[in-house]
Amino acid sequence: MNSLGAGGEEKPYLVNGANALTFCLMVVSCSFSSVIVRLIGIKWALIFGTMGYAPYAAGLYTNNRFGTEWFVLFGAALCGISAGVFWMAEAAIALSYPEPNNQGRFLGLWLSFRVGGQILGGAINLGVNAKNNQAGKVSYKVYLAFIALQALGPLVGLLVNKPSQVQRKDGVRVDMSITNGNLRELQLTAKLFFSKEFLLIVPLIGQGVYTEAVMFTYESLWFSVRARALGSFLSGIVAVVAGNLLGAFLDQQKFTLKTRARGSFFVVLGLQSAWWIWATVLVTDFDRTKPTYDWADPGFGRAFALFLLWVAGFQLNYLYLYLPPVAAV
Repeated sequence: MNSLGAGGEEKPYLVNGANALTFCLMVVSCSFSSVIVRLIGIKWALIFGTMGYAPYAAGLYTNNRFGTEWFVLFGAALCGISAGVFWMAEAAIALSYPEPNNQGRFLGLWLSFRVGGQILGGAINLGVNAKNNQAGKVSYKVYLAFIALQALGPLVGLLVNKPSQVQRKDGVRVDMSITNGNLRELQLTAKLFFSKEFLLIVPLIGQGVYTEAVMFTYESLWFSVRARALGSFLSGIVAVVAGNLLGAFLDQQKFTLKTRARGSFFVVLGLQSAWWIWATVLVTDFDRTKPTYDWADPGFGRAFALFLLWVAGFQLNYLYLYLPPVAAV
């Protein structure tokens, strides 16, 4: 939904506030996620994590159609409570189920499935809004598709195998059970948050995820409805390609782990720097000229390309930060 720019609304301000609420609550719920896994298991933690997305989409629907604002914030709160657990559970599964030499590809594949719904939703959004070449908000019908897709999440989660059912090629048993007590788990989580290893990568995490807030606001402010719809579709495809390319490279055994880790680091961060310089130049000009770009307008290509490159950069940063051998080098 974020790939619509401001969640598809005309202005980004309410949705930006809702997203801030969502991510703050995600930090809280994620902090308690190991306790939740201990109580109900990783599979049911994943299913629980999918339950807050549909209410958030419903809030955006009511705001788009009826102007209701409180439901957006209420849905964002529910999404934040569940999504923190969901992100933990899906990452834990993606890191624990594959063999070490297949983790890069598996992470790329996981992130591909993760944006698969975005591609489907983007295609629906593009079809519904293809004739709207003006600034504004997307059709409320788009949210009905999102609500339906997200409501299927818990049911799809039932198809995920439990760790005891996973058979790895190296014969290693997948064990994701937690034997510590609840209080001990919370203590270990807090200790990890304040460890030197984690604190040193916080700036890297910050610069990576900061892009997500900026690029969707950028899309909502400077593009027509159908251009934003095109962005919601193409951004998923770009994310799939970028993530899988990096995942495949990180699994290349002909290069040493140090070469793969450091080479990827300099490429990912170097590109990120270049795109932010380009963004500064473009937005400085947009603040002066106040454009609304449609795909038929001159100058659309250079403005829209920045959005897609931001998406690629976000995906590359996201995958790179998840890979444990890389993070340890």
